[in-house]
Amino acid sequence: VVRARGAAVAATNPEARAQAEGQLSQALRQLFAVAEAYPELKASANFQSLQGTLTDIENNIQEARRYYNAVVRDLNTMVDTFPSNLIASFFRFVKRTYFEPDRPEDRQVPRVSFGS
Repeated sequence: VVRARGAAVAATNPEARAQAEGQLSQALRQLFAVAEAYPELKASANFQSLQGTLTDIENNIQEARRYYNAVVRDLNTMVDTFPSNLIASFFRFVKRTYFEPDRPEDRQVPRVSFGS
């Protein structure tokens, strides 16, 4: 999980970040699956705090993805429409790609269950 998070933070472009965040989501799913097998771990206050923090982080990542994609949508619209396309052409602004994880399961926030 720590290595996957480090790779996600260090990614320099949207494609690399999408791949790294996919690996992070997979690592988190595996961590939560292991925790389900150990009730004493699941009952630990520290682990519950960790799960809450990780859930908040995943939600923040989803919000950041939506914001990035909204900005890309606005930029692409401006690059394509008159008269802003004249300015975009002059300054060599180009259309950008949306941030989309490679695998469909990486598009969803991992399900976290704390109950018994």
